[in-house]
Amino acid sequence: MNRRTLLILAVTCGVAVGNIYFPQAVGPLIAAGLDTSPSSAALVVTATQIGYTAGVFLLVPLGDRLPHRPFLVTLLALTGVGLLVAGCAPALPPLVAAGAFVGVMSVAAQIVAPLAAGLVAPERRGAVMGTLLSGSIGGMLLARTFGGSLGEWLGWRAPYLVAAVLVLLLAVVLFRALPVTTPSSREPYPALLAASVRLLRTEPELRRSCLYQATVFAGFSAVWTCVALLLSGPAYGLGAQAVGSLALIGAATMLCTPLAGRLVDRRGPDPVNLVCLLGVVLSAALLVPGDLGGTRGLAALVVGTLLLDVAMQSGMVANQARVLALRPDARSRLNTAYMTCSYLGGSAGSWLGVWVYGRAGWRGVCALVALLAGLALVRHLLTQYGRRALPRKPAQAQAEAQAEAQAEAQAEAAAPVQDLCSRASSSRAGSSTR
Repeated sequence: MNRRTLLILAVTCGVAVGNIYFPQAVGPLIAAGLDTSPSSAALVVTATQIGYTAGVFLLVPLGDRLPHRPFLVTLLALTGVGLLVAGCAPALPPLVAAGAFVGVMSVAAQIVAPLAAGLVAPERRGAVMGTLLSGSIGGMLLARTFGGSLGEWLGWRAPYLVAAVLVLLLAVVLFRALPVTTPSSREPYPALLAASVRLLRTEPELRRSCLYQATVFAGFSAVWTCVALLLSGPAYGLGAQAVGSLALIGAATMLCTPLAGRLVDRRGPDPVNLVCLLGVVLSAALLVPGDLGGTRGLAALVVGTLLLDVAMQSGMVANQARVLALRPDARSRLNTAYMTCSYLGGSAGSWLGVWVYGRAGWRGVCALVALLAGLALVRHLLTQYGRRALPRKPAQAQAEAQAEAQAEAQAEAAAPVQDLCSRASSSRAGSSTR
């Protein structure tokens, strides 16, 4: 895969992911524009994420069954239609429904990841995943900034309508630029769906990666859904543009994920996961003073959200590299199981974050983030300790003994041949001397 194709795929990830995140920045504007409460307007974010989760489960497995180019173009075209409908919604219920539809269709990034994994050598897979995730992060950050700024200027409908135009243009670019690929499976659709569930049951490393990402992403979504409520509340009295500006500070994450990918290629995903989970716990502590307002509170939000972004996204590189290496013939189905669990966690985190914020305030949200990351960290430490403490399994010891015996037998078999060659060489040397 050349640089141009990788760049196009990274942009595709960014545009698709941006559709999930820009509603977080315009929630207060939707509440004011449609004369509803901020907590009710937050349903748009939750519905979009739930729709995305459903799309991952229902549509991403088709990446193993359908050619990638027409599949991606169709998804983007339908996403553009959904964004147009959302931008013209007359009330909150149709907006929530349109947001859910946009979420279902905005799964292009999860089609791109298995596609790219199959186009590169295994030793480059982590770096390529990091580059694609940088595109996703760029889309996420720019989407919040774009949504907040454009919404403040032209109203909450403008981000939806402009996003629709961008998505439809990208569909045309992909139609002309993507390479032709051959599907890796001919299984019928019901079998593809069942395979994702079956892989969760049979692949322990997949389940572990799903737990890490679901818990961390739940905390991440809780923070970014509630930070809009915090910044627009009495402590700050800021508008939607402030949420976008705060998100833009996380642009440093785009530089960190390729580095995380290279570390995964060199050292494996487990050490990267450990550092990232510790980073999420630390970010929860740093975010606590964010409700104080003023310079101190804003500094806490900047540093805490930056660390949270870096830790969550770098952990995703490690988890996705582990998952996509399990079964090369079922990468889309593996990614389906992984991302479904991840976004179920994110959807639950958005709802739970608003619920906790209404009862315990910002500090309750920070405690929620620490609790969720702590659960994943305990699971990770128990896994690593178990691997060190557990003696070798009999099957493993038997396999190693068989390998050693086979190597000795090959050496013994090769010894007469080497001796014969040595004698022949000596004989030729003696003849030449005479």
